[in-house]
Amino acid sequence: MKGLTKEQLVARALEEGFVRVGVCRPDAVPEAAGRLRAFLAEGRHGQMGWMAEREAWRGNAAALWPEARSVIMLAEAYTPDGDPMAGLGQRDRGVISVYAQGKDYHDLVKRRLKRLGRWLVDVAGCEIKVFVDTAPVMEKPLAQAAGLGWQGKHTNLLGRDLGNWVFLGAIFTTLELEPDTPEVSHCGTCTACLDICPTKAFPAPYQLDARRCISYLTIEHKGPVDTELRERIGNRIYGCDDCLAVCPWNKFAVAAREMGYQPKHALPELAELARLDDSAFRAHFAGSPIKRIGRDRFVRNVLYAIGNSGLPALRPVAAGLTGDPDPTVADAARWAVARLG
Repeated sequence: MKGLTKEQLVARALEEGFVRVGVCRPDAVPEAAGRLRAFLAEGRHGQMGWMAEREAWRGNAAALWPEARSVIMLAEAYTPDGDPMAGLGQRDRGVISVYAQGKDYHDLVKRRLKRLGRWLVDVAGCEIKVFVDTAPVMEKPLAQAAGLGWQGKHTNLLGRDLGNWVFLGAIFTTLELEPDTPEVSHCGTCTACLDICPTKAFPAPYQLDARRCISYLTIEHKGPVDTELRERIGNRIYGCDDCLAVCPWNKFAVAAREMGYQPKHALPELAELARLDDSAFRAHFAGSPIKRIGRDRFVRNVLYAIGNSGLPALRPVAAGLTGDPDPTVADAARWAVARLG
């Protein structure tokens, strides 16, 4: 490493706003390919066909960029100030996952990664590639291999001095960096995250069936949601934080530093959201990750929440959408009307 020590790298990453830094080899998780293959074979990825399309790269980080010699894994905290489950009792309002209540994390994390990457290139004369979520990179296994934390029984990354409210970013580099010691699980006998899941989306500890996960159903799933699962979604209109919120390790969670993660869309009124047309939806959620799913899927979620509200006052709101041009929205509206009738 010309003119660069690992201590300097860590110090610079912390200056940029990351809360943890670790290094591993691109081939540090040889078992990842087999786990991914089994997950896909079970069909647990649901409609996320992109996971299968890039299976070779996703299952083997070394194949994504063969020239890479090290992977720098970085964590950024978005820890909420309050209890994210508190809004589940406010049936006239919609609950949005903590990570989506502020600005789009893709933009914020990638901006930091690029700044750190440019510094790395200038100091060490290496080549880099940066990735945040959208690339075929299994960030969580790599983060565990880099010592940031471990994948808990809810399959998300958590750490003893980190909690589980973190975004992950990766910098692949041609630099030869000393790898950190991989972390091991410290979940013990705790099953809080498995027990709290409203849809029983965990077939076993450390396993997730996305087809039953509320985050998947409200964000990735296209078309109508199975009737049996609609009732269990409650008033969650974008994502779900239950399994994250109950993790005991969060008593050691690192505070969020980025002001952009402060809530902008914390507990909006369902009646107001149901009336959004496409242009109003785009304007309302400009700069938010929610914008990516589009008006129709979002309003579908809102109507499921209205149907689960038990509030007859919201029945006319749903009735006004039974003739919506989008068949999934119209179906959700009819279901909500019947539930409140």
